Amino acid sequence: MTGTRKTVAVVFLLPALVLLGALVVYPIGYSVVRSLFDQSGDSFVGLDNYTELFTDDGILTAIKNNAIWVILAPTVATALGLIFAVLTERIRWGTAFKLIVFMPMAISMLAAGIIFRLVYEQDPNRGVANAVWVGVHDTFNESSAFPKAHPGPRSPLKPAGGGAFITRDPVRAGDPVALPLVGVAPDQMPDDAAKAAKAKADPGKVTGTTWQDFTRGKGVGTRGGVDASEFGYPGMKVEAVKDGKVVASTRAGPDGVFTLPASADGAQLRLPEANFREPYNGVQWLGPSLITPAIIGSYVWMWAGFAMVLIAAGLASVPRELMEAARVDGASEWQVFRRITVPLLAPVLAVVAVTLMINVLKIFDLVFIIAPGSVQDDANVLALQLYRSAFSEGQPGIATAIAVLLFLLVIPVMLFNMRRLRREVRR
Repeated sequence: MTGTRKTVAVVFLLPALVLLGALVVYPIGYSVVRSLFDQSGDSFVGLDNYTELFTDDGILTAIKNNAIWVILAPTVATALGLIFAVLTERIRWGTAFKLIVFMPMAISMLAAGIIFRLVYEQDPNRGVANAVWVGVHDTFNESSAFPKAHPGPRSPLKPAGGGAFITRDPVRAGDPVALPLVGVAPDQMPDDAAKAAKAKADPGKVTGTTWQDFTRGKGVGTRGGVDASEFGYPGMKVEAVKDGKVVASTRAGPDGVFTLPASADGAQLRLPEANFREPYNGVQWLGPSLITPAIIGSYVWMWAGFAMVLIAAGLASVPRELMEAARVDGASEWQVFRRITVPLLAPVLAVVAVTLMINVLKIFDLVFIIAPGSVQDDANVLALQLYRSAFSEGQPGIATAIAVLLFLLVIPVMLFNMRRLRREVRR
């Protein structure tokens, strides 16, 4: 077509062919051959290394996780990209939103892994995910300030089952009740705790005090009595129970003093389990059961912007006349999206999904950085197992077999993409 002689064309193509041969063809061929030998590379073992891939529990876990990645990550990232691309067309600050969503693409996988390792920290004071989760949880189910509190020796309280405590004997109106507890360190008392006070007798009501019955110093203070240096338990819930039913309840004030109505006369006082519930510590994002979805979440955070930009470019070429005609005919926005927008964007969606599938098949960095050593086996993927087999476990035969397996898994996706591109060219 250009009039260039074949010899000239070959000369110009030769450097590229040499590079392809040295960097692509030779490594693939060598890996296939090496995978047929033992770990030392001296003895031919045939397909033994491949048999090991499907019998070793650790490698089977990596294959299973890779399947989860291939199904879940591209689907979620493409769906979010489609939603973002469609919705940002309807707002004035859509360009700014796209910029913010695309920004994670500028971050390396290593940096993103470090960021999300901190995001998923178990401690709510350090991990953003658990800080939000615990905040929402505590809004609806407040945790106790006295998780370690319990009755001391010779206390009038006894265990009532389920973590609650109840008085040994019924109480009487006009006779102040003492409910001493121990087990809370002075520096962990609530900020609103005040010096404990003795409850005053009230003939028509049941009164009492619940407080931290502990004074620093050996032999200092009176056991079972309110001392000057001791603090009350503010907010401690007290229930009056008769025949297994709660007839009255109240909460102690900052000084630990509480008051119950006359209906509590003759009842036993119970401190319910909610007073001693351990603080909610959030979700174990980096635990064995959630580690793979958590890492996939970090991947989607990075690549949803990539999907959005490509889909937005395809959406810009969609004829607006078709959408307007459908709306004039009475189609709802959902029908326009489902029957016009998505079908017209199908080629772009296929490009995004296939690209992400190829990308996740060789995912390594995020899993290696985010997953702690104790759960890395549960989050294992083929690329990580290849690295571990080659450099940590000294099994180059297994490592090259995994490399060949990854290559074989990528081929069908590449063939699908090539056929799709050819069909697009013919159109």
